[in-house]
Amino acid sequence: MQIWRRFCLALVVLVAAIGASASSAAYADSGLVRISVVKGGWFIGANGGWGTLIFHGRRYRLSTGGVDAGLVFGLSETTFYGRVSHIRRASDIAGVYGAAGAGAAVGIGARVIELTNDKGAVLQLQGRQIGLIANLDLSGLVISLR
Repeated sequence: MQIWRRFCLALVVLVAAIGASASSAAYADSGLVRISVVKGGWFIGANGGWGTLIFHGRRYRLSTGGVDAGLVFGLSETTFYGRVSHIRRASDIAGVYGAAGAGAAVGIGARVIELTNDKGAVLQLQGRQIGLIANLDLSGLVISLR
C-alpha cells in the first residue's frame, strides 16, 4: 500500500510540473515586427535602425544598433518584416540578439534571419536588402523600445 501512495504522489507531482510548464508556454504570445537596418563597414562594421512592433493591437517604436566583427565591406539597408514569438509583454522584444552570417548584395537582394534573445523572444524575419556589401561576420543586434 505504501508503494501505491508514493506512486500516486509522484504522478500528481509530475502532472503538476507538466501543467505549470505548459501553462507558462500557453501564455506566451506573438506580435508583428517591421525593422529597417542600415549596415556598413570596412573590416569592422556597425548597424543601426528603427522599427515597429505591433502587439495586442498597440504599436511600439523600436530602435536597433549593433556591431559586426569579421569581414564587412560596403553599405546596405535591409527592411525586415516578420513575427516575434514567445513574448508575454512588449518589453520582452528588447534585448541582445546574436548571429553568424555570410552574404552579399549588389543592388537588391533577399534576406531571411531567425534570432533569439536572452528572454526567449524569437524573431523570424525576412526582407529586402539594397546596397553594395559583402560580409562574413558575427553580428550583435540590440533592440530596445523607444
